[in-house]
Amino acid sequence: MLLSQLPNQKFWGLLEYKPQWTLTLQGWLFLGFVLISVLISFVLCIHPFLRVSRPVEAEVMVIEGWVPDITIEGAIAQFQEKNYRLMITTGNEIGRGKYLSDYKTFADLAAATAIALGLNRDQVVSVPNKTVSVNRTAASAKAVKQWLLSSDLNIKAINIYSHDVHTRRSWLIFRTLLEPEIKVGAIAFSPAYSKSWWKTSTGIKSVIMETIAYFYTKLIWPMEN
Repeated sequence: MLLSQLPNQKFWGLLEYKPQWTLTLQGWLFLGFVLISVLISFVLCIHPFLRVSRPVEAEVMVIEGWVPDITIEGAIAQFQEKNYRLMITTGNEIGRGKYLSDYKTFADLAAATAIALGLNRDQVVSVPNKTVSVNRTAASAKAVKQWLLSSDLNIKAINIYSHDVHTRRSWLIFRTLLEPEIKVGAIAFSPAYSKSWWKTSTGIKSVIMETIAYFYTKLIWPMEN
């Protein structure tokens, strides 16, 4: 008789016996193999996915002002190599140290850093956005779009330059808010730990947090806007 055909048995109305399927040793081994394969695939594929670089033909580079100085250095090298016309820096109010600093927003701080590192003042524009506690990248994208559309430069394409695994999310947000009026490409700066991110706490935390943030932006954020 098949297992599924065995009758259920009840004992005094308090206990009930129901036949059920369960994994064999081979089944558990196969499940373990599948889980390990998924984990390996995640480790190998997630970082390149998040650290996307797909630049478009553009004369304007947009760099997120919160990035570290080494990322701004990378952006300047790319700016000069590709002969960009303009660098736009973004960012809201600095949360700490603004009373001791001449620069009150990350946009202004990044612009001043770029100038100190060699760009001419007429090549850099600071476009700060309203200070928000959530969706800061979206606030930056909205401010950049408003500035571009209100300027006389007739800009049709930009490249967003961001830091490592944050790039995919920034690219998604900027594309959502700027296209089709303005085409958006992406360039990612790769820090030293990038190639072996799973060996450092910084790399692990960045990948995990950005993976969660990306799926939030992809699935939930559009419904809130």
